Amino acid sequence: MRKLMSNRLAVPAFLALLVVGLAFVMPSNFYFRVAALVWISALAVIGLNLLMGFAGQVSLGHAGFFGLGAYSVAILPAQFGLHPVIALIAGGAGCALLAFVVGRPILRLKGHYLAVATLGFGILVSMVISNEAWLTGGPDGMPVPRLALFGWRARGADTWYWITGGLMVIGALLAVNLVASPTGRALRALHDSEVAARVVGVDVGCYKLIVFVISAVYASVAGSALALVNGFITPDAAGFLHSIQLVTMVVLGGMGSILGSVVGAAVLVVLPQALTVFHDYEHLMLGFMMMAFMILLRSGIVPSLSMLIGGRRA
Repeated sequence: MRKLMSNRLAVPAFLALLVVGLAFVMPSNFYFRVAALVWISALAVIGLNLLMGFAGQVSLGHAGFFGLGAYSVAILPAQFGLHPVIALIAGGAGCALLAFVVGRPILRLKGHYLAVATLGFGILVSMVISNEAWLTGGPDGMPVPRLALFGWRARGADTWYWITGGLMVIGALLAVNLVASPTGRALRALHDSEVAARVVGVDVGCYKLIVFVISAVYASVAGSALALVNGFITPDAAGFLHSIQLVTMVVLGGMGSILGSVVGAAVLVVLPQALTVFHDYEHLMLGFMMMAFMILLRSGIVPSLSMLIGGRRA
């Protein structure tokens, strides 16, 4: 039991130490902001990795849930006067309900059909957000009220660094415990073979739906955090390119790796900032570096490095 608990706490503890340690070496608010964006993306990617890396289900429309979570903290306070924290919780609950309703028919599909169905869902959400200007502000976006609790207002990049870092660590802790639970073992079983999982008594449809709902909640909370950090939100948060970016982070960091989710998010958020020194060639360099990662580290950055040093998947 002690060994099991230490395994469950290893990755979240490392991430918590990383968040604390990086705070002491940040030279300016710009770096705090970039790091906060990494933690937000990592939170969404952890949820998506539960769906793709552990359950083996493809989603090309996950930015739809991200966008719904983002707009919940903009629309609910503006239209109904809800506190941003209540709006964040309501957005997560709404996305969970929507994922439950949408997931029941969609998750009966497999392979390319599932990918296209989730893609269609993401595009539909993006179109609704863009076209319903009376509610969402349309393509121009809408402002998001600042977070305030008991007279304290969340201001500054360093403050949001700690808030988003804390959310990411909590998300990682919950994900690691889920993976180590009987539910996690069932997810890994259906990832390897749905037929074999069904033979040994796993309710495949039920567990697919459970992990789909959980991943949607992760994306919703991450979207709400991004909206609160920026104080403004646009339909790009729910766009197709953002969905592809989230999937790329999962694959790049390592499918089936919680730590890989954070690494993948860090690479795809930080690299474009670092490559601006190449000016007109930054996108070319980014593409070459991503290709090199996937060619040399085919299982993803973290799993491949773990195998190289003889360790275990994180």
